[in-house]
Amino acid sequence: QMQLVESGGGSVQAGGSLRLSCAASGYTSSTKCMGWFRQAPGKEREGVAGIYVGGGSTYYADSVKERFTISRDTAKNTVYLQMNSLKPEDTAMYYCAASLTYCSGGYWRLKNAYTYWGQGTQVTVSS
Repeated sequence: QMQLVESGGGSVQAGGSLRLSCAASGYTSSTKCMGWFRQAPGKEREGVAGIYVGGGSTYYADSVKERFTISRDTAKNTVYLQMNSLKPEDTAMYYCAASLTYCSGGYWRLKNAYTYWGQGTQVTVSS
């Protein structure tokens, strides 16, 4: 069983930055794709970014391209989400997830493609 623990959330002003971390334990070599999702109150959970664990290919939602960067440290079993130029609309609970499916073909943004989820970390951006 794989466990995911997110950290790094907080409150910032618009234009600020945060770096989220997702530490994985009970790691399985079958994991193919790691993703970050977010959910704002009253909205659906949406994919923000994904990364192919084996090769490092990255994928982003249009709304965060050029502002967010997903990366991984395989030695530490940790995935990061660097968030720059934050906007009030980025306010949400952010979740890390692990998938046994490859990221490509748009699978990275499908909630049902992910087997394991963290508990989430809150990001609040004020104007």
